Amino acid sequence: MTTPPHAAPAGVCPVPHGSPIGTDGPRVRLYTEEFAADPHHAYRQMRRQYGSLAPVELAPGVPATLVIGYHTAVRILNDPEHFPADPRTWQQTVPGECPILPMLEWRPNALRSAGLEHLRYREANLAAVAGVDLHAMHATIERVAIPLINAFCQDGAADLISQYAFPLAFAVLNEMLGCPADIGQQVATGMAAIFEGVNADKGNAMLADALLELTTRKRKEPGDDIVSRLIGHSVGLDDVEMIHQLVTLYGAGIEPEQNLIVNTLLLMLTDDRFAGNLLGGSLSTRDALDEVLFTDPPMANYCVSYPRQPILIDGTWLPAHQPVVISMSACNNDPAIDAGDYTDNRSHLAWSTGPHACPARSAAYMIAQDAIDQLLDALPELRLAVPVNQLSWRPGPFHRALVSLPVTFPKSPPLNLH
Repeated sequence: MTTPPHAAPAGVCPVPHGSPIGTDGPRVRLYTEEFAADPHHAYRQMRRQYGSLAPVELAPGVPATLVIGYHTAVRILNDPEHFPADPRTWQQTVPGECPILPMLEWRPNALRSAGLEHLRYREANLAAVAGVDLHAMHATIERVAIPLINAFCQDGAADLISQYAFPLAFAVLNEMLGCPADIGQQVATGMAAIFEGVNADKGNAMLADALLELTTRKRKEPGDDIVSRLIGHSVGLDDVEMIHQLVTLYGAGIEPEQNLIVNTLLLMLTDDRFAGNLLGGSLSTRDALDEVLFTDPPMANYCVSYPRQPILIDGTWLPAHQPVVISMSACNNDPAIDAGDYTDNRSHLAWSTGPHACPARSAAYMIAQDAIDQLLDALPELRLAVPVNQLSWRPGPFHRALVSLPVTFPKSPPLNLH
């Protein structure tokens, strides 16, 4: 019998604290199909063998430490002095063709900066996002959702990722940013390449070109949108800085949003507490969202930092300038804090915490909730088209993402857009 990629070799005794600084032992490979198929099994195995910090590989030859203890993660996320998010020293050791580099490389934005730089970028982003009118967003989501539903409601079957969750998340974000359709298409192609790690460097270049064009247009003709508010902010972002603020907004606003919608729909379609009758179920869409943010968050492993010097945490030495990755998924399911009650429970780390916490969580929450409610109001008899164990999860160290979510339902007439 061969050892699965996420297991230690037979005969290796579990130790309370394995040290990620030692590179000789096996590392858990987070990029394999086996890991994607059952990450929770891998997290439990890591916890037994290593405690709160596990030695992992993010891509072939790219070592990192995965934080799987909740209290340890909160401590690290609130200590940017010892755990800065600037990857520039680490980046010098990584080959340019590394598939995960576009997800981790330094950019002049809040996500990848430390100290005063971080404060400057975060101030502009918080102000730009705070200007979003959440009340008006309800109408925007409805306006986007109904034509998408109408495109498949008479078929009796659909893939809720390609036909609904992805185009909805993308269109709503473009609306918030004030991005026209022609630029939006270039952005979508570039982002897809980056997230899949296929031609990631070309995707990165295409994305930068599109976002420069968007910035240029908005400097000439500002509107009531996030891009215009970023440009107009007193911190004075230049074109290069603007590109990298927008990379972060697109990166956070499409793929994780799509996965939040889809993972929540999966729970609602497969769990009797929701699935008995989706409209008359005992628990609400909001309850399902809270549970998914706890148990299967759309960004499973991220919030990366790079210690400036070796640092001792939980009896383990973390090496300098090597990625420390927070497993929001494993931390949320840490037996030390998981009481199994998710209703109205906001103690999960799905939005991160501390100085890098997601500034757009209210909007992200509302988009997912409205998207799901629009769909289930229109098609209350949705059912999975295949057994749940036949669904495939996309490999990758960071996301928790299905390949597709095929459903069936009684054929229904198109909806009227109010």
